[in-house]
Amino acid sequence: MQTFARLLQSLVAGVLLVAVGQGVAATPAQSEVSWPQLPWTSTEPDGVRASAAALAEGIAGTVLWSRQPNTVVPIASITKVMTALVVVNAGDLERTITVPHESIAYCVRHDGSTAGLAPGEVLTARQLLYAMMLPSGCDATYALAEAFGPGQHGFITKMNDTARQMGLAGTHFTDPSGLPVPNDDSNSSTPADLVALGLRAMSQPVFRDIVGTHSYHLPAGPGNREHHWHTTNLLLGDYPGAVGIKTGYTDAAGTCLLFQTVRAGIPLIGVVLHSSTHGAVAAREDAERMLDWVYGPIFSALPIG
Repeated sequence: MQTFARLLQSLVAGVLLVAVGQGVAATPAQSEVSWPQLPWTSTEPDGVRASAAALAEGIAGTVLWSRQPNTVVPIASITKVMTALVVVNAGDLERTITVPHESIAYCVRHDGSTAGLAPGEVLTARQLLYAMMLPSGCDATYALAEAFGPGQHGFITKMNDTARQMGLAGTHFTDPSGLPVPNDDSNSSTPADLVALGLRAMSQPVFRDIVGTHSYHLPAGPGNREHHWHTTNLLLGDYPGAVGIKTGYTDAAGTCLLFQTVRAGIPLIGVVLHSSTHGAVAAREDAERMLDWVYGPIFSALPIG
């Protein structure tokens, strides 16, 4: 508990400086500021149902609490975070991509979620990123992987190469969407690895803007139909300070959520894996319990809104 309290004390130091205002400004540089005692009453959040989880401060990624942090488990569509990172790192997001017919068959074959794309539609890579990350469109994922691989195998190789370069030893991909291909345990990672992946992805402004978007309207154009895409992340627009990131679900992975929040300048990032066997609400509630465990005492102790 003492280690946790010291870590959180340093995390909120900047916020406290703002909160006490002129009192701190008038303190001589050599004087030692006395921080208020922060009232944490438990060493872990209550009621988290996820079988594996982690919560970290959102700057360096120092873990504040975890459950099975290094256990390798399936991660479902959280896989799309790595897919997006590979595409964003490649650049050229205004290039046009024709949606292959196979992208639709791929979704049907594996019962994947879609963005409602039609074969032959022409969208930019940036637009396809919205189609992939908001409604978790596996059709958009296939189109992006095909274009940036080139080909599915080439793209999956890039995903695994990026994971290796990042030191994500517990992470392995076999499909760009996170579908159970070739089996239920494919596309796997650990809570600790996913926190690191989330931090890296959120350091990219393009990625951060996309996953922080609640809904996206693409008007009909010469090469595409009209589309309305809405995020599957129930924290966005519901939990104060939520800025992303990605949901996931398969039978093996259960409901999953990689999330980030920033409140009063305090960033937190976390993940819950297999919160329940169905229903995104359970993952959102797990995330909220973890976030409230940190933010609740901070906001009760500080004279800020």
